[in-house]
Amino acid sequence: MKRSPMTVRGAQRLKDEVQRLKTIERPRIIKAIAEARAHGDLKENAEYHAAKEEQSFTEGRIAEIQAFLSRAEVIDTATLKPQGKVVFGATVDLCNLETDEEVRFQIVGEMEADIDEGLVSITSPLARALIGKREGDVAVVQAPAGEIEYEILEVAYA
Repeated sequence: MKRSPMTVRGAQRLKDEVQRLKTIERPRIIKAIAEARAHGDLKENAEYHAAKEEQSFTEGRIAEIQAFLSRAEVIDTATLKPQGKVVFGATVDLCNLETDEEVRFQIVGEMEADIDEGLVSITSPLARALIGKREGDVAVVQAPAGEIEYEILEVAYA
């Protein structure tokens, strides 16, 4: 079975989500189902069907997260000694050579990736182009719109 890399912070966020789903969402949904049952005929009870659908989604999400965590390889990025290279967990400041736009990304596991928070998946084209490079190197990213060249301005490890 292939193990998926994940940062300590990402693993904790998923554990917190499971805890919230189990302790807050699950009881709320059970209460909503009970209230909907009290209204009578379940065949035409939209509230009941909506609550059961939400219950199914919540239980599926709990199972998905727990399965992922069971096969995750949690990596404490603070203990890495990459010697200036871009590695999993590194935070990288980049400059788009065409537009001079500067961006910052941290390379994380698939389940914790969130581009709006600057967290890019290790399996993304951007991360694959950056891994192994150093400050001052140029990385060529194969994007749907064509090749994009980024200069690596700084590599940091949290």
